[in-house]
Amino acid sequence: MLPIIFGIISGIVTGLGMGGGTVLILLLSLFMNLDQHIAQATNLVFFIPTSIAAITINIKQKNVDLKLATIVSTFGIIGAIIGATISENISSEHLRKYFAIFILFVAFHEIYKLYKEYRIERKKTY
Repeated sequence: MLPIIFGIISGIVTGLGMGGGTVLILLLSLFMNLDQHIAQATNLVFFIPTSIAAITINIKQKNVDLKLATIVSTFGIIGAIIGATISENISSEHLRKYFAIFILFVAFHEIYKLYKEYRIERKKTY
């Protein structure tokens, strides 16, 4: 039952364009005690069909800059090959720590953005 719930949660977050894979990795590693390599590889397989669904809807709504998407995707493939090669040589323990640092960085960045927006809105009211 947990994999179904995790899939739905991650799919919704993916559809919103907010990185459902990050959520999925977190859920799989925390609640299902999967090895970090397995959680991240499972996420990559999850990513293919959910991305296709989100891409299809966004292309129909004309929300995609196809030229930019092609450039980013091409170099993203190169980066993925490099990242997968590096990942093979990192222990699960280290990979989990690097993932945690990444999640913290994203969290701090989002908190900072919210704080900045709050300050701008506050200045408008005075």
